[in-house]
Amino acid sequence: MSALQMPRPEHVKPVELAQAYRLMNHGPTVLVSSSHGGRHNLMAAAWSMPLDFTPAKVCVVIDKATLTRKLVEASGEFTLAVPTRGFAAQTLAVGRTSATDLAEGMDKFSQYQLSWFAGAQAAPLPQACTAWLECSVIPEPHNQQAYDLFIGEVKHAWADERVFSTGHWHPPQDLPQHLQSIHYIAGGSFFAATESFSTEPQAPCISPVL
Repeated sequence: MSALQMPRPEHVKPVELAQAYRLMNHGPTVLVSSSHGGRHNLMAAAWSMPLDFTPAKVCVVIDKATLTRKLVEASGEFTLAVPTRGFAAQTLAVGRTSATDLAEGMDKFSQYQLSWFAGAQAAPLPQACTAWLECSVIPEPHNQQAYDLFIGEVKHAWADERVFSTGHWHPPQDLPQHLQSIHYIAGGSFFAATESFSTEPQAPCISPVL
């Protein structure tokens, strides 16, 4: 076992696949974890979204120049993880660092001392996150080559029950700041999810008949 591999935390619980889309439908920045042939990698992605309910599907853009792309194409799998505000600096670091620039034998987990735990598939699940979706690639060669767009069927989903339970995210204003999700803007800047609110649909304005 790697020195960075930890047991799955007790607060990480499985999520029903029919509810897996809710782990991403608020538009968070995600981490893409991949593994093949004994190599692991981790990258940040701002362009991802849920795609379908049953079976649960997601999509993410993975550039051709990345090691993640090579590992995902070779393994047919990837994991999307939702990082927290307390993990924003590391998220930015793995997003800005190319695996090709690391010393031989190093990966981003070891470079930045990022602990992880094992899921049901090969890709490591980074620990400082609140949700994880383990996916199998649905082959779409045209989309992958023309748009770098990968579609995955969610095979296993997990969430931190301190922030997501009974199929719903807890209100962000009720969470410790370090557990709030983050949303990348540009230039190293993020927004944090800090408040939830509800509203009712506005009644249509009916013009009087003249």
